[in-house]
Amino acid sequence: MNETPESQAFIGMGSNLGDSIATLKHALRALDALPDTRVARASRLYRTAAWGVTEQPDFINAVALLRTRRAPRELLGDLLAIEREAGRRRLEDGSDRWGPRTLDLDLLLYGEARIDEPGLHVPHPRLHERAFVLVPLAEIAPDARIPDVGTAAQALARMAPSQVEGVTYADPLDPA
Repeated sequence: MNETPESQAFIGMGSNLGDSIATLKHALRALDALPDTRVARASRLYRTAAWGVTEQPDFINAVALLRTRRAPRELLGDLLAIEREAGRRRLEDGSDRWGPRTLDLDLLLYGEARIDEPGLHVPHPRLHERAFVLVPLAEIAPDARIPDVGTAAQALARMAPSQVEGVTYADPLDPA
């Protein structure tokens, strides 16, 4: 049995290729099936315009709260494996970083941890600047603490309305 104490981990989820809603639902089931891990909450799905490289389809985004005994690096490996299972291929040079993807899973927060290692940065860089993450995070955990920033709700409240207005709820029953 894993002796790592249970922690809260917030996972940012996004997809803009294929059946994104089905992909995110499958990803939630895969997260819940990880050893020593369960999905405690998940946000609604949000449709958001692409960020970075804007000439691509809109994204469907969500955030999941996990209760896990997986160590952060172990959990990151799990996230990457779930992405690969969904068809995600990352270029080694990172040139596809802002491009379209079948699935993107990001470790946003892991308890109160601050981690700055090659390939693993917690809290996720620029988390507090991205409405497509803050809106679903604040929906399920408005009091989630972002180190050096405050709570998710406080970070969202500091955003300009124009940064948030492009984030809209995507009805999972809407075929569009």
